[in-house]
Amino acid sequence: MSKTNPRQALFGANSPHHVAHALPVCEHYAGTEAHMRKALKMQAQMGPLFDVTLDLENGAPWGAEIEQAQLIRELLDSADNAHGRVGVRLLPVGHRHFADAAGIVLRAQRRPAYLTCPKLVGLADVQRAADALNGLGASAIPLHALIETHGALRDVAAIASHPRIEALSFGLMGFVAAHHGAIPASAMTGAGQFDHPLVVRAKLEIAAACHAAGKTATHSPYADIHDAVAVQAAADMASNLLGFTRMCSIHPAQIRSIVAAFAPSQADVDTAISILQRAQDADWGAITFEGRMQDRASYRAWWHVLERADRIQLSGAAAFPELPALPAEVLAAWFSAT
Repeated sequence: MSKTNPRQALFGANSPHHVAHALPVCEHYAGTEAHMRKALKMQAQMGPLFDVTLDLENGAPWGAEIEQAQLIRELLDSADNAHGRVGVRLLPVGHRHFADAAGIVLRAQRRPAYLTCPKLVGLADVQRAADALNGLGASAIPLHALIETHGALRDVAAIASHPRIEALSFGLMGFVAAHHGAIPASAMTGAGQFDHPLVVRAKLEIAAACHAAGKTATHSPYADIHDAVAVQAAADMASNLLGFTRMCSIHPAQIRSIVAAFAPSQADVDTAISILQRAQDADWGAITFEGRMQDRASYRAWWHVLERADRIQLSGAAAFPELPALPAEVLAAWFSAT
């Protein structure tokens, strides 16, 4: 029987590595100086299981955008940016200080891992932002797009397919505000954001567009920062029901809940290993496992479970001992050369 590596057997020797789930599953937003410094120190200590986004837009005091940009530049170059997984949320592309503030940020010796573009009104704004940032020497930095307007949602498939875009994020509060009171405020918090049809429709369209284009879909943060159970439930809904592969946090206490919710369970990891080992022994033909037929279509799904677990281990899971782990023999046999 062949002992072909699962990735080669299931996706082909020359197939590109799928990137839709490659980013850390948690994106932690910080806007004030104290919060930004605390977030960087936490990431330095815990490892890059979560990204940190330094906020130049909503986090900046009104009229102090240039000063905020200078602070962010300093933080990018600080020793606490230990893993290179720090991004920056820029000003809207139409803001009078967009280019000046972005230029200051981009003069940091350590470039941002990504740049998030808010308040986009459609595909044309994405290209406008990309062109402006290219002119500032940022052509190699991935862009993340906030989908929070009617126009951006209308163009969501095209935005996801844009070659500069790495991820789409849902801007829940901006989206609700864009409806001028037609969506109640209750849809911005708690379970309401998972119940209101217009909000759920927007989330599903964003997730579907990202999966079709091989990009990352990032769910909006949960506003109640003190209810850990509710945060965990929201993260479970975003991951398991709506198909998002990443979620924002706005308080350090939320990070662990989000990372745990978006990680595969140990039971799923163990099942994936058993199924793929039997499939490998069967030369990747169909098998029966616990009374159910499994074939290459399901093998691919189970392989992605193991990829997610592998990324957690590579990202420094020592700080999250409750997360699933792959046995050393599986890592050596299947992941050492992938």
